[in-house]
Amino acid sequence: MTPTLFITGTDTGCGKTTVTAALARRLADGGQRVACFKPVASGCEWIEGTWRNEDALALMAAASVELDYDQVNPIALEEAIAPHLAAERSGVAIDLDALVAGIEAPSADIKLVEGAGGWMVPLGDELMTADLARRLSAGVVLVVGLKLGAINHALLSARAIEADGLKLVGWIANRLDPDQPVQDENIATLGSKLGPPLAVWKHDGGWEDDGRLAEGLFGGAGSALLAQP
Repeated sequence: MTPTLFITGTDTGCGKTTVTAALARRLADGGQRVACFKPVASGCEWIEGTWRNEDALALMAAASVELDYDQVNPIALEEAIAPHLAAERSGVAIDLDALVAGIEAPSADIKLVEGAGGWMVPLGDELMTADLARRLSAGVVLVVGLKLGAINHALLSARAIEADGLKLVGWIANRLDPDQPVQDENIATLGSKLGPPLAVWKHDGGWEDDGRLAEGLFGGAGSALLAQP
């Protein structure tokens, strides 16, 4: 089975796409065939006769496996609201079986799947983000946007992921605002609860600390899968 990581976040705007794209580029630099997916995206623009999402386009640019847009983002919804509401208002049915089949079909060495919003975002009346990650047998990576409330959001998200029976393989700190106070202290606090971060992404781009990425994401095979650039 192709190793699959599901990237979720503490909330909307925490930097999931930035981190997912950076991971994809890093893996591709190591010679891996990386496929990226944004199965459900709300907040799309009408481009060349169809709805397109900027996050999905960013993932396509970072991936080393070339896929059609509809493979990367099969559910593209116009309104920038909760996806289950945007789907309902657009008359779109989110089919879990179809999403899973679409992600499993392409050939790749590693697959990165970015969620919509945070972990507890519904995708339908009886469908949650956890259901998609579970069906994909994916390890979960939590992106923590370092801002006021980050500790609470991160610890609640981690608890929910584990309560849903998924494996939280690690978390990545994202320095959203260079002026946000006590960022290092927040990282240390979360580290004492969740273990040290797999990596820290700098506000101006680039990894500040990514020494644990390989082993944390892929276990003992990490060094072979995630080569240093």
